Amino acid sequence: MENHESPLQPRKRGTQEVVRRYLSFVLILFIIAFGTSLSIRANLGSSPISCPPYVLSLVPGAWSMGRYVMCMHIFFILAQILLLRRNYKKIQLLQILVSVLFGWYTDVTMWMTSYLQVPSTLAVSIAYPLRFIELLIGGGILALGIALEVRCDSLMLAGEGFPLAIAKVVKRDFGKVKICSDTALVCVGAIFMLIFFGQWHWDMIGVGTLVSMLYVGFMVRVLSPHIQWADYVFIPSSTRHQLALAKKAYTLTSQSHLHTVITISRQYGSGGHTIGEDLSKVLGYPLYDRNLIDITAKSLGYSPQKVAHEEQNISNQKLWQYIFADSSIPESMNPSQDDAIFVSQSRTIRELASEHDCIIVGRVADWILRDYPGVYRIFVTSDEETAVQKIMAKDGLSYEQAARKIEQVNRGRANHYWKYTNRRWLDASNYDLVINTSRMTTDQAVSVILTLLRSNKRSIHGGQAG
Repeated sequence: MENHESPLQPRKRGTQEVVRRYLSFVLILFIIAFGTSLSIRANLGSSPISCPPYVLSLVPGAWSMGRYVMCMHIFFILAQILLLRRNYKKIQLLQILVSVLFGWYTDVTMWMTSYLQVPSTLAVSIAYPLRFIELLIGGGILALGIALEVRCDSLMLAGEGFPLAIAKVVKRDFGKVKICSDTALVCVGAIFMLIFFGQWHWDMIGVGTLVSMLYVGFMVRVLSPHIQWADYVFIPSSTRHQLALAKKAYTLTSQSHLHTVITISRQYGSGGHTIGEDLSKVLGYPLYDRNLIDITAKSLGYSPQKVAHEEQNISNQKLWQYIFADSSIPESMNPSQDDAIFVSQSRTIRELASEHDCIIVGRVADWILRDYPGVYRIFVTSDEETAVQKIMAKDGLSYEQAARKIEQVNRGRANHYWKYTNRRWLDASNYDLVINTSRMTTDQAVSVILTLLRSNKRSIHGGQAG
């Protein structure tokens, strides 16, 4: 049988695709610069990273803003080299050329947007709404540029590379470090403003600065799921055609050897883990649930207790931090513990699916294996009363304690799912089968899943239920 590359394995980029991505990055830089400049023209305050160069450019007889942007980015590059030393990738030296180009783009877009500045002669009741609209439009364009930059995944601006280097050194989440970095830049801009102008100017650093800090990160997350079309630009049509053929060939020619993977997502107290255990006994498939914690802990050098506490446990407060925090780098580059755990578990799940038939409980496995043809996605739910009674009996809790714990765990799982998929955990369209254990026993649930497996033309390895 002819061997075909598994869709679960990482793909190497060809020369043509690399060239396309770098050329696209040049255009994306212009989009980022234009969004930044348009936001500034709203006269409500510049974006945080633009504060120092923008304030300095307004000093009489000073350089253009673009030149100060170049200088600031060169400083960021030198800081990265000092922080990372041997770990600084030489390819990132191209950031120097990127900085020069971005500085030039800044001057060009500042000139272009000078015609879009709201006239100061307008009445306040008209001028401020128009300025705010212009600020939101500019921030939206900036967010689109950042989302495309992440999707392009080639180079990054020094303004992102600098906080990323700090995050790696101090081993903290990039988003939080970026917020601290942006705040520091605003403070530097404020110092320059007070030194050179002697008073506060709200058109330099104002409400627009604060809005940009929150709004841009939020819009990046909103836009990111909707820019898959960019792959048509980044990836040559011949490569996309080859990938489609390879995926089809892999599915057809490896049909008899395709591993069956059953993913079980479950609400807390629904009995999803028990269903997985019984299904494992019937089919003879290994079950992966809490043992994934040990695998991840060993891979990352964390304690199993730490992984168990962090994984799938995102509170509403933490979720809001993710929503508004800067998300201008891929998850695989973020040194945060949450992303490190998710990336490590994703790698493990893909490896397990490519090695043998198995059952995987939770861990966003349904999404991680969404392109794998041998996966069956199951969601297990129950009504609140059934779940509460199970948790009361299992953990010896009162009714109120059990209900509160169920709500907390389910909220954490839903937030975790949304963070990494931008989809709703409870959306039935994510799954092949939804089972309500309030309406059936565990044996009946297992029987329903076996019926789904048998109805498929693929062979089921590891045993059949009689």
